[in-house]
This record gives sequence, C-alpha cells and structure tokens, in this order.
Amino acid sequence: MSDLLERLRGRGWRLTSQRRVVAEVLDGDHVHLTADEVHARAAARLPEISRATVYNTLGELVTLGEVIEVSTDGRAKRYDPNAHHAHQHLVCTGCGTIRDVHPTGDPLADLPAEQRFGFAVAGAEVTYRGLCPTCAGAAV
Repeated sequence: MSDLLERLRGRGWRLTSQRRVVAEVLDGDHVHLTADEVHARAAARLPEISRATVYNTLGELVTLGEVIEVSTDGRAKRYDPNAHHAHQHLVCTGCGTIRDVHPTGDPLADLPAEQRFGFAVAGAEVTYRGLCPTCAGAAV
C-alpha cells in the first residue's frame, strides 16, 4: 500500500476534499492510472470534481515529487504514487498493464565505465516488457 496520504499530511499540503479524493484514488499497490481513470474514480466518490481539478492536482503531485509520471510506448501518461520506494516497471505489451517490480541488482553497476562516455550517471530506469497472463493466454 502506498503511503501517499500520510506523506501529503506530513508535508502540510492542504488536503481539500478534491485533493483528498485524488490522493485516495491513487493510493495503493501497483497503481498506474491515467488522468482520465483518476477523474472517473474520483467523480464516483465526489461527483462535482472537475477534470481540470484532477489534472491540476496530478500536476502538483508530480511537481512535489509525490507521484511519478510513467509513459510507456506512446500510451497515455500514468501516475504512480510509489515515488519514494526504488522500483522498476513491468509492462504488458498487449494490454498495457503496469506492475511495480523490485529487482535485486543495481542497474547502475551493470553499466560498464567505458559505456558511460564520461557521464556522471545519477540514475537508471529499467522497464521490463512482456505479456501478462491474460494476454499470454489469449495469444495461444
């Protein structure tokens, strides 16, 4: 379970009813919703919430570093509340499902010095791709 709401409270971020419902929708494991999905789920809880409020809130959360924007293969941006726990992503090339994964290796250590071309490498993003069980079953 993500700790998004607790982190926002700890920062003293003003939790209006609209902001709270967006944070509640994003809270959880393996949450990678599009802005439209966040809006639909937020509107189910708070019908008067506008699409603009959802987009603005998501933008603020990204700027604060409390939510990560995830883009895969030109699909709609998704929002990941797991911003404070090191992880990579596993993406289904069929349906686009995204799961957080925690490999044990260090991707920075796997990049040989001669392949760094003088860069002071500060981070690495690894995306694993394949078919989820549902899509793999449909392909048979």
